[in-house]
Amino acid sequence: MKLRCLLLPLAALAADTAPPLDLGPVTETHIMVPMRDGVGLSTYLYTPKGNGPWPVLYEQRYASLRGTAARKRYAKLAEAGFVVAAQNFRGSQLSEGVFQGYRALGWGKLQDGYDSVEWLAKRPWSTGKIGTFGGSQAGYAQNFLAVTRPPHLTAQYITDGGLSLFHLGYRRGGVTRPQRFLSSMASVARDPAEGRRHLEDQFAHPNYDSYWQQEDCTIHFGAMNVPAFALASWFDFMADGSIETYIGRQHRGGPQARGSQQLLIGPWLHGGSKSNKIAELEFPENAAFDLDAHMIRWFDGYLKGKQTGVTGDPAIRYYVMGANVWRTAKDWPVPSVATPYYLHLKTLDRKRPGVTGSVTGGATSYVADPTNPAPQPGANEPTARDSRHYEAHPEVRTFTTEPLTEPVEWTGKVLAELHVSSTAPDSDFIVRVNDVYPDGRSILLINAPRRARYRDSFEKPALMKKGEIYKMIVNVGWLSQVFAPGHRIRVTIASTMADHFEPNPNTGEPAAIEPPKRMFVARNTIWHDANHASRIIAPVVNGK
Repeated sequence: MKLRCLLLPLAALAADTAPPLDLGPVTETHIMVPMRDGVGLSTYLYTPKGNGPWPVLYEQRYASLRGTAARKRYAKLAEAGFVVAAQNFRGSQLSEGVFQGYRALGWGKLQDGYDSVEWLAKRPWSTGKIGTFGGSQAGYAQNFLAVTRPPHLTAQYITDGGLSLFHLGYRRGGVTRPQRFLSSMASVARDPAEGRRHLEDQFAHPNYDSYWQQEDCTIHFGAMNVPAFALASWFDFMADGSIETYIGRQHRGGPQARGSQQLLIGPWLHGGSKSNKIAELEFPENAAFDLDAHMIRWFDGYLKGKQTGVTGDPAIRYYVMGANVWRTAKDWPVPSVATPYYLHLKTLDRKRPGVTGSVTGGATSYVADPTNPAPQPGANEPTARDSRHYEAHPEVRTFTTEPLTEPVEWTGKVLAELHVSSTAPDSDFIVRVNDVYPDGRSILLINAPRRARYRDSFEKPALMKKGEIYKMIVNVGWLSQVFAPGHRIRVTIASTMADHFEPNPNTGEPAAIEPPKRMFVARNTIWHDANHASRIIAPVVNGK
């Protein structure tokens, strides 16, 4: 492979508008790293003072790398004795080539992560040991990279990452978010038209098929073969990605991966610092986690051979909210009892409903109107916040326990088994779990949608027929929460949650990028009679 490298001082790079920044002894340099097809990827190097060689910490993302906080962080990591290489995906920011999201990172014809790792390993300032880091986009990218098995990839550090773009990225539960991603793709692609084209390609594949398999790392765990530390955040829907990353690699990974994975789960939101102050909640100071200090310790051990003790740390560390303590475990998930909490008329109870066929006692109905959706402003996760404004919408239904007389712990995956019907051929069903405080605050813990057409399969959707009742399983999310005495457990069900989720038009027509021209107001029903006992299945620990 013919290699080329353009090395430019930042002052000479006309397209880079980031202002000069004092990074102390660290040198910041811009290069174009060559790929196998001759395309150059925009990469910023942060080199410590000295002669080296040093191990390399490598991050990939399509978002800008030029923010002041990001640059200072890279420099801080470099001062710990690493060269930091921060790179933009093909076609994004200043990188050459056609923008295609994650599709050039994995196991296809183009393998940009593989090429970059091997190129970095062969630089004279490199020891040949490469570690990868980063969250969200960079978390996904690390899983894609691991599948390709570059020889010099040594260890990884994945925060708030994912595995499958269909199941936990561009879609959630089959629900699409075209307007959100249309704006983001256009803003990060070097050519905005390529960002739109990439989204059009996705919408040409509305169901999970071979196109989406190219962006699904879960079918390649056996190829992943390095130690990895995965960090998940309880208030982040992508906790599922980091947790499943640990489970898949630890039990189905290659020989160097099995048994060498670690997982940490704390009470945080997606990305950002992992402090004890999260949205509207404040935990004790023990909830804070110094991510960079631990990451340096992780890579000092794996890339420099230092005796940091990191390999002897517990495989699992997780924060139990409510009890506000850290626990350790040998594996995940921890033992629990799948315990049903049944939906009744406005209430939630462990007793199975005994009413059969009664419209008043055995079912709860509401309107799903895409032109008047229940309000949940913004694209960020609404968790760790009071939900009463959302629950006050007339077409949102709540099911709440009586005040608890003793603590109840849920630790594990929470599922909803719903029995639903609709006057529309398709609709969304959104399930939320809240901790209701004695003062009335209803704090959202986890939430997830499911599009009805995908109730049985993401590969073969099936529309609903008016009047028929369908069973639907919703993966609401992972949780570790002690519900305190005097608190209540609340389950909320609705079919809209905008603009966090763009409303389903309820027509059954294929999803499109542009807002739908035709919409249908549906009447949806959650059944909770003796024959259709809708329920939450909670992972109760210690039988309480």
